[in-house]
Amino acid sequence: MSVTKEAILEALSHVDDPDLKKDLVTLNMIKNIEIEATKVRFDVELTTPACPMKDMIQNACINAVKHFVSKELDVVPNMTSRVTTSREEKDVLPGVKNIIAVASGKGGVGKSTVAVNLARSLANTGASVGVLDADIYGPSMPTMFGLQGQKPGQVDGKMEPLVKDGIKVISIGFLVDESQAIVWRGPMASSAIKQFTTDVNWGELDYLILDLPPGTGDIHLTIVKQVPVSGAVVVTTPQTVALADCKKAVNMFLNPNINVPVFGIVENMSYFTPIDQPDKKYYLFGKDGGKQLADQFKLPLLGQIPIVEAIRESGDNGVALGENEEVRKAYNLLAGELARQVAIKNGIAGNSN
Repeated sequence: MSVTKEAILEALSHVDDPDLKKDLVTLNMIKNIEIEATKVRFDVELTTPACPMKDMIQNACINAVKHFVSKELDVVPNMTSRVTTSREEKDVLPGVKNIIAVASGKGGVGKSTVAVNLARSLANTGASVGVLDADIYGPSMPTMFGLQGQKPGQVDGKMEPLVKDGIKVISIGFLVDESQAIVWRGPMASSAIKQFTTDVNWGELDYLILDLPPGTGDIHLTIVKQVPVSGAVVVTTPQTVALADCKKAVNMFLNPNINVPVFGIVENMSYFTPIDQPDKKYYLFGKDGGKQLADQFKLPLLGQIPIVEAIRESGDNGVALGENEEVRKAYNLLAGELARQVAIKNGIAGNSN
């Protein structure tokens, strides 16, 4: 049986990326085809290691080669990834492909918790990730990463981020005493944010997560003006009062003067399931409020995160989420859906630097 690379490429041209609506060959995702007797190997280079459709694409590649070339072939797709970007201006944070702001209209909805565990879930897929704590007045990253009391080093006049769980982290909390109140006017806070983007050695990152302060104030305007944000994630709870403030946050980003894409809504504290009643769900703050908000703005609902004690414990103790399968699954789904939305935006922009 004679099998050629051209025949393999022709077969794989029948497999489409379900989000970008083009075939894998046209998208230049097929690499390194090797043919040995009845075995065919090739790399499929996805747009993110967190791709939620990885298994589906892999099976589609196998079926296409067997159908269009030969069912006798042993087809071995190697699923790899190269995170895309649509950034063109690289004066600020030049090595960062995607800058994602995590915001909320009000405090107390678990925005920082979502930011931390989203970063961890993305990093667990193999992506290179950083977290910039932009909440100058209430920095929580030192505690949530278990880095209290540590200070960033300096190399060639630039700060070196601290690293935990493979994630680069910087926060004003590393530079001031944790018991010291930060009483700064807006320009001082803005100056700190600028320093964290220009005077920190972030290196090469697939995703930089910005943990924004709650609300819709001056510091948000400063950040989106100084930082080329790729898009935002807005966190809410199902509660009516939280949803009302979340609408303000969404409208802020969509304001023509700001014009930052919103990748979607995260509904935190969606429901509570007792350990001894795993089949029960109690909707303590209302049901599907985040979904209704996402539908109203025609945005994706990126994820619904349950109320679980393990989430609170991980934040207080500065450790990664434990073995709670429900929590890890919820955050993995969130990370995958966010990565998918980022890749779609980058694909539409037609830039895969």
